[in-house]
Amino acid sequence: MCSGRVEPAFILEALKDGADGVLITGCHIGDRHYIDGNRNAEIRINNTDEALKYLGPDGRLRLEWVSASEGARFAEVVKEFTEDIKKLGPSPLKAT
Repeated sequence: MCSGRVEPAFILEALKDGADGVLITGCHIGDRHYIDGNRNAEIRINNTDEALKYLGPDGRLRLEWVSASEGARFAEVVKEFTEDIKKLGPSPLKAT
């Protein structure tokens, strides 16, 4: 329900299980239902992204703030992320 619920382990598991990228979206900062959830998400995702740079899959994790009323923006974010991931190719973390 809240982007603050996303644990780094979920991201690593998704990449290990074959996801070529992970896109996390959440409420805009200050526009939140679960108080500090999106701020917690931002810290966790930024830290996870830094760790991923050492593992090799740089650029495969993205956090975006998109409200429920921003359907067109959400579609554009997904389209951009998909294009970026296609350029990177398969994840080097994918378990064989």
